Amino acid sequence: MRALATLFLAAVLPGSALQAQATAPPAEAQVRAVVERYLHGLKFNNTKDFEAAFWPDARLMFVKKDGSIGQLTQQEWYKMFAGAEGKEEQGTLKILAVDVTDNAASVKVIETYATSVYVDYLNMLQIAGEWRIVNKIYTSRPNH
Repeated sequence: MRALATLFLAAVLPGSALQAQATAPPAEAQVRAVVERYLHGLKFNNTKDFEAAFWPDARLMFVKKDGSIGQLTQQEWYKMFAGAEGKEEQGTLKILAVDVTDNAASVKVIETYATSVYVDYLNMLQIAGEWRIVNKIYTSRPNH
């Protein structure tokens, strides 16, 4: 069956397109790799991982306790990790959903710690062949 599908694709796609499709890693795998780097940064308080995963102008947005919108730049967010670099956080972090369309993606992540749970929605774009997080919105609640 696979051979038949390959023959069909060879008839429909130009040779270079078929070859590129066969050798290029799937977009979802590339997106997941970037998000795993982000999660590693969270787990080990490593801002270098964040810098590799996020677009430099990415914003982090959330709803403050008073109901207004909060916003952090990358540099403001990185300051929150000062003094904890390399320290392993106790908790579980995992990808819940990945949705990729062409050069855009959305990823839902959950971080469960002893006292709190965070849910992140990461918006990503493929820029010059590289996937980067361009925006993050998140919510948090106590972990009872």
